[in-house]
Amino acid sequence: MKCRVCGGSQHSTSTDLPFKVSESTIVILKGTPVFQCANCSEYSFEDAVMERVDVILASVDPSAELEVIRFAA
Repeated sequence: MKCRVCGGSQHSTSTDLPFKVSESTIVILKGTPVFQCANCSEYSFEDAVMERVDVILASVDPSAELEVIRFAA
């Protein structure tokens, strides 16, 4: 898979990613599967992974300031 930013080669890996879901709530998804560029570190998701991320973020308690959740496929 080619990087959409620099054209470099992307490889499959997992990483921890932050998501801001409201003005006061940040969620960190640990172990999220991504394709990451070896040149510029840009990352992309498969559609199924992004769908799962959406489900996880929709279930977050909006009163929490910070939540850390392990991504589970």
